[in-house]
Amino acid sequence: MKRSHQQAFSAPPRPGTICKPAPFSDDEEAVRDRNACNYTQKITLEMARAGTSPRAIRVYADGIYDLFHQGHARQLMQAKNLFSNVYLIVGVNSDAMTHQRKGRTVMTEDERYEAVRHCRYVDEVLPDAPWSLDDEFLEKNKIDFVAHDDIPYTTGSETDVYAHIKARGMFVSTERTEGVSTSDVVSRIVKDYDVYVRRNLARGYSAKDLNVSYINEKKYRLQNKLDDLKKKGKEMIEDIEGKRTDLISKWEEKSREFIDTFLMLFGRDGRLTQYLTEKKDSVMSALSPPSSPKAISHSSEECNSPPAKTSKFDFSSRPGASLVDDDYSDDDLEPGGM
Repeated sequence: MKRSHQQAFSAPPRPGTICKPAPFSDDEEAVRDRNACNYTQKITLEMARAGTSPRAIRVYADGIYDLFHQGHARQLMQAKNLFSNVYLIVGVNSDAMTHQRKGRTVMTEDERYEAVRHCRYVDEVLPDAPWSLDDEFLEKNKIDFVAHDDIPYTTGSETDVYAHIKARGMFVSTERTEGVSTSDVVSRIVKDYDVYVRRNLARGYSAKDLNVSYINEKKYRLQNKLDDLKKKGKEMIEDIEGKRTDLISKWEEKSREFIDTFLMLFGRDGRLTQYLTEKKDSVMSALSPPSSPKAISHSSEECNSPPAKTSKFDFSSRPGASLVDDDYSDDDLEPGGM
């Protein structure tokens, strides 16, 4: 039997860290653990549940584990945590057995072995596991309990393959994860077959790799081209919309600046209005005639000139002066008159 053993390269492990895959049942580590187990000490279900087992409890779970998914991992997690101190052995059916009993698998048996042995809950992987378990198999692998969901498991017959295990009190049930199974995953791929074919063609797979005819290949490639054009067109429209929004935003910002500048220049208290007012005052001042200089000098002379001198013989201010002035004449001064 050909099996791949992949060497792991990693830093020194921390305490409690799982740094390597689980061994196969014929590896030295698994053989040493199996030989160290004292299988004469039978462990009952009551002892296992009470935690009084004198040694590690060897629990066996089996399956096909095609397209290993979270439902498989959850089943193995439950099996690992059924009791304290569980050593979990996982049997994986071969391709020949699976194709005969259940149908074609997506992954090869080696791929399925590797998927299971890299699950953190697994302590040992038993490849080419039998479809049904007999007492000889249980004794050889020193199995204390078998873990599986409680639904009767029949393939082409009405007999549950775990019936005699249940009769011996060695069966412990786990819960199925609803909504996920290998069949569900395959159904999704089949349902969207065209999508996945186009996906792989776009990633470099040939029509021969995908078992696709020449005509279908051209059809799928044309659909990929159309999808690319649609995507680019959508991106271009989004880019134009983004630029338009940015342009409108900038225009609004610039318009506010323009309005502010306009009001600053032409508003009621704007700079241009103030300038025009100042110029208007200057023009009006230039056009208005100045005051007369003579009037100004005359009035100032009147204000600043000293009082007029009076004559010694000025009798105009005395009473009777007018009479004297009226009687006085040149005739009185003639010589004949004296």
